[in-house]
Formats: sequence, structure tokens, C-alpha cells
Amino acid sequence: MKKVLWAVGLLVAGLACARMGAGAHSPDALWRIVHEQCVPHAAAGPCEETDTHAGYAVLKDRVGIGQYLLIPTQRITGMEDPAITRGDAPDYFAYAWRQTVRVNHRLSRSLPAEDMSLAINSVYGRSQNQLHIHVDCIRPEVRAALRQAAARLGPDWAALPLYGHAYRARLVSTPDLSGVRPFALLARDMADPAREMGRHTLVIAGIRQADGRPGFVILDDQVDLVHGDRASGEELQDHTCQIRSRP
Repeated sequence: MKKVLWAVGLLVAGLACARMGAGAHSPDALWRIVHEQCVPHAAAGPCEETDTHAGYAVLKDRVGIGQYLLIPTQRITGMEDPAITRGDAPDYFAYAWRQTVRVNHRLSRSLPAEDMSLAINSVYGRSQNQLHIHVDCIRPEVRAALRQAAARLGPDWAALPLYGHAYRARLVSTPDLSGVRPFALLARDMADPAREMGRHTLVIAGIRQADGRPGFVILDDQVDLVHGDRASGEELQDHTCQIRSRP
């Protein structure tokens, strides 16, 4: 019976996180799965990993070939929640990047870091009220745009329009995301983070710098409802992982 309940939970998670079309499903579905199934049944529940000490769980999404979700084990609603920028907050993006290994395990061939991405949507661009970071392949055309822009990117924000939306980007020259803390990095750029954070989306993409060193591009966009921009950075990801078929 438990296996049946967990299978149902996985199905709900996949449907609920399938972009905004899943509005008929509970916005608390992910929280219930993590809180009621993954945490109490860490060894056998629907999550592939549950680390209550570090403060996260990892769930395979039903949407996509290799897409995973990294979800806090504490109740944290999303980008607007002040808990994500506290000094003692778990390093969610660093933990999420480690899950790209899981994505690769589900693909026909392993992909390099620059083919991988993390995304978290704004309040207006999500269907769930529990913070979750999407871990999946990046769209091939987005990867190409980042490679073309790499030479002009640095530690300060620079405009980098993508998909008709006013993204901006900055380069982080580090081999991993430990200690980078993109949530706090974004909040420091705001006059009133408590009011503004929820209107933003963040996307992290791996990149190979001109000198061959690995790094990351942090992408930020904010809600512009007048022009139809819900700040859903997940739009830069490809849940079919077409990039794995490139020459």
C-alpha cells in the first residue's frame, strides 16, 4: 500500500510542476510529498535522496527525461521567502548542482557541465508554493548564446536578452557553486529584497571560460506582466535534453 501511495505522490509531483498548465493541482503537492513521505521514509520514500541535516530532498520529476527537483525539507515557499537569504540557510544551489550527476545517469551519454542548468521560477511563474530548483539540460540555443556572450561577461550584471525577455547575466569564475549563494547575491543588488525577490527568477548554467577554466553564468529576469514575462527561468531549460544529440 505504501508503494502505491508513493507512486501516486510521484505522479502528483510531476503534474504539479509541469509549468503553469497544472493549475488544477494543489500548490502544496511538493511540500506534502517531501514532508509526509520523503522525510519520514528517507530510505524507501519517493525521493532519491533526503538529507534532513543539510536540509534538502531530491525528487525525480515525471516531466522530462532526466529532470530532478531539489526541494528544502523545511517549509520555504519560494523566491519571496526571507529564509533563503539568511546567513545560515542551506547552500541550495550548490546542493542542486551536484544533482546534475543524476541527470546524466538518465541520459544515453554523459554531458559536460556547460550543457546543464538550474532554474527557480518567480512567484508569478511557478505552480508550487514550496521552493524547488529544477535541475536539467539547458536549451541548445541558450548554450550557444552564452558561449557567444562569454567574453564580455564579468562579475557585474550585464544585459543578455533571451527568449524575448530582459535577462541579465554575470560570470562566476569557480569550479563549483559552493559558497556562491546566488539568492544572497541577487538580494544584495536590491533596495528592498523583501518586496522584490519574489518577482525574480534565477538560472545557473555551466560555462567553459576562454582560458578553459570552468565557471558559471548566473541569469536573472524579473516579472513584466505587461509584456507577458512571468519570470519563469525554467523556459531556458530543455526537459527533452535535445542537446545530448548534438554532434
